[in-house]
Amino acid sequence: MVLKKFLGQTAIYGLSTVFSRLFNFILTPIYTGVYKTGVYGIFTNMYANASIINAVLAFGMESTFFRYLNKHEDKKQEVYNNSFWCIAFISTLFLVTGLIFLDPIANYLASSPEDVGDYKKYTIYFLLILFLDAISVIPFAKIRADERPIKYSAVKFLNIGFFVGFNLVFLFVLPAMIKHQWIGAQWVESWYRTQWIGYVFISNLIASAATLVMLLPEFAKIQLKFDKALFKQMYAYSWPVLVANLSFTINESLDKIVLNKLLPEDIAASEVGIYGAVCKIAVFISIFITAFRLGAEPFFFSYAKQENAKKIYAIILQYFVVALAILFVALIANIEILKYFIRNQDYWVGLPAVPFLLLGYVCLGVYMNLSIWYRLSDQTKFGLYISLVGAIITIVFNPLLIPKFGYMGSAWVSMITYFTMMVISYVLGQKHYPIPYNLKRILLYLVISIVIGFSSFFLFNKNIFIGNGLLILFLALVYFLEKNELKQFFRKA
Repeated sequence: MVLKKFLGQTAIYGLSTVFSRLFNFILTPIYTGVYKTGVYGIFTNMYANASIINAVLAFGMESTFFRYLNKHEDKKQEVYNNSFWCIAFISTLFLVTGLIFLDPIANYLASSPEDVGDYKKYTIYFLLILFLDAISVIPFAKIRADERPIKYSAVKFLNIGFFVGFNLVFLFVLPAMIKHQWIGAQWVESWYRTQWIGYVFISNLIASAATLVMLLPEFAKIQLKFDKALFKQMYAYSWPVLVANLSFTINESLDKIVLNKLLPEDIAASEVGIYGAVCKIAVFISIFITAFRLGAEPFFFSYAKQENAKKIYAIILQYFVVALAILFVALIANIEILKYFIRNQDYWVGLPAVPFLLLGYVCLGVYMNLSIWYRLSDQTKFGLYISLVGAIITIVFNPLLIPKFGYMGSAWVSMITYFTMMVISYVLGQKHYPIPYNLKRILLYLVISIVIGFSSFFLFNKNIFIGNGLLILFLALVYFLEKNELKQFFRKA
C-alpha cells in the first residue's frame, strides 16, 4: 500500500508536470521559428540569470518546510508561517533593491548601448516574476504536504495555460489583427513591436500573477506570527540547502551566461540561442526528474521513521534508474524526429551537444535521488559541500573550454559536473546513512544505456532504425532481468 500511494501521487504529479512542460515545450518550435538565434539568445540568457536568483529567493525553505513539518508535527502552523515570512522578506528586499538599481542592472545585461532601454523593461518584468514566483513557493509546498496532488496539478495547468495562451496572442493573434485590420487594429499597431522577445516575458508575468491569485486560499492560512526559536533551527537547516541549491543552479545556468560573455560579440548571442534551443530536447528527462521529485520528496520525509524505509528507498532508486536509462536511449534513438521541434534548421548544428546534456541529466536525476540521505539525517552541510564541488568544476572549466569549443565545452562540463556530484553523494551517503542499493544492477543499466545511446548517435550517425532496434534490445534485457522482481514488487504494492 505504501508503494502504491507513492506511485499514485508521483503519477499525478508526473502527469501534471509532463503535460504542463510539454505545452511549454510546444513553444520551442514557435520561438525558434519566430525569433532568430541571436534574439533567442536573449531569452536563454535572461532565464539563466533568473534561475540563479530564484534559488537565492527560495532560501532552501521548501526542503526545510517538508523536513520540519514532519519533525515538529505539533508546530505545523508555525513551520508554515516561518517558511513563508522568511521568503516574503527576502523577496521584498530583492524587488525593492532591483528597482533602485534598475539602470546598472540593465547596462550590465545589455550587449550594446542601444539595447539598454529594452533591457530595463526586461529587468522590471523579471523582478516582478521572480517576486511572485518566490512568495508562491511555500503555498505550493503546503499543497504537496497536504497530499493534494489534484489541486497542485490544476494550478500548474492553469499557469501554463496562461503562459502559452498569451504567447500565442502576442506572437500570432495581434499580428493577424494588424494584417487583416480587425477591430482595434489601429490601436494595437500603435504600440505593437514585431518579433519583440519582451512579449514572452510579459506572458510569464501574467501567468505568475494568475498563479498567485489561484493560491490565495493557501495565502489566507498564513498567520502574522513568527516563531524565532523555531526559525533558528530552521535557518541552521536551510542555509546549507540554499548554498547547495544555488550551486546546483550555477551548474545548470552559468554556462549560458558565461557563453554570452566569453565568446566573440558577433557570435555570442547566436551561440547562446543555439545552445539554449538544443537544451530543450533534454527537457524530457528533466520533466521526468521533476515529476519524481515532486512526488518523492514529501514521501521520503513522511516515511523516514518506518522500519523498512531504507529498503524502500533502494527499490525506488533501482527502478528510477531503469526508467532514466530507457528514456535516455529512446531520446537519442529518435533525435532525428525530435529535432523538428526546433523548426529553424540554423539551430540543428547544436545537436551533437544533446547526448552529453542528456547523460548529465541522468546523473543529476540519480544524484537528486541519492541526496535524500543528508536531508533525512539533518546533515545538509554535505549537500553544500557536494554542490560546491560541482560549482567549482563549472566555474573553473567553463572559461577554459568555452573559448576553444564553444557550447560543446559547456555540455561536457555539465555532464562531468553532475557525474562527479552523483559519485560523491553515493560514497558519502553509504558512509553516513547507508542504504542497500543494488549497485551492480544500477551500474549495469547505466553503462549499457550509455554505450547504446552514444553508439546510436555517433557510430550509427543517428540512424533511427538502428537506434530503435537497440532500444528494443535494451527493453528486452530489462524485462529479462527484472520480470521476477517486478511481479513481486507490484504484488506487495
